[in-house]
Amino acid sequence: MTIITLTTDFGHKDYAVGMTKGALYQEVDDVKIVDISHQISPYNHTQAAYILKTAYAIFPKGSIHIIGVESEYTPENIHLAMLFEGHYFIGADNGIFSLITESLKPEKVVAISIHQNIISNFPVVDVFAKVAGHLARKGNLDIIGSQVSSIKELTDVRPVVNPEDNQILGSVIYIDNYGNVITNITEKYFNEIAKMRKFTVFARSVKFETIHKSYSQVIDFNIPVEKRKDDGKKLALFNAAGHLEFAIYRSNPETFGSASSLFGLDYRDAVTIKFH
Repeated sequence: MTIITLTTDFGHKDYAVGMTKGALYQEVDDVKIVDISHQISPYNHTQAAYILKTAYAIFPKGSIHIIGVESEYTPENIHLAMLFEGHYFIGADNGIFSLITESLKPEKVVAISIHQNIISNFPVVDVFAKVAGHLARKGNLDIIGSQVSSIKELTDVRPVVNPEDNQILGSVIYIDNYGNVITNITEKYFNEIAKMRKFTVFARSVKFETIHKSYSQVIDFNIPVEKRKDDGKKLALFNAAGHLEFAIYRSNPETFGSASSLFGLDYRDAVTIKFH
């Protein structure tokens, strides 16, 4: 059985998700289609990359991942198929691929070249589904396009270090369903720069001097439950995706608020880590 995942900004109101699945069922006989997310903010490359990068590795090698975000074909937004860490990715060369691979090199990337036979204003259905069908039948990447040596990079969404090497400048890249605030600063990057130094994390009006490994680390379980005030505690942690996240323990965005609302943080807001 072939596994094909979908990560798109289509939402669920319209027909796009249904059409995509219908096209895939026509192309592949024995297939399992998995929705990673269809709630990506429109044209948000960073968000799409963060969600797919976090999810894809748990799938079996050989899985095919379709990315339906800003997928219209133009001379500046060509279509690619990529083999990376044993997984296939199909999407547009708009920077998402570079955010998924980060500093690692893909096994192979080809520029899809079947467009001369297809007139389409819905490439996820008319092009990506056909490419997925070809790969599901164990077809070679070289059949659907010519190999490329580079992909478009989005360098402006990556954290940077100041010349004195004592400050990381990052930003918010995603707000999750709980209102937790995810940044573009990874644990790996943090450790490379920190070198065991003490630090303070600043994000608007909040600051942290400790980064936890889990949400529950903020709780002192030596105190009896009836005497603790667990809910509503603020914390910073490296989440399951390895990214620095700000959270409120057991937050509920619909009642007393979330990290995003209580800290006043939103997409692209600045986050600074100062070492001392």
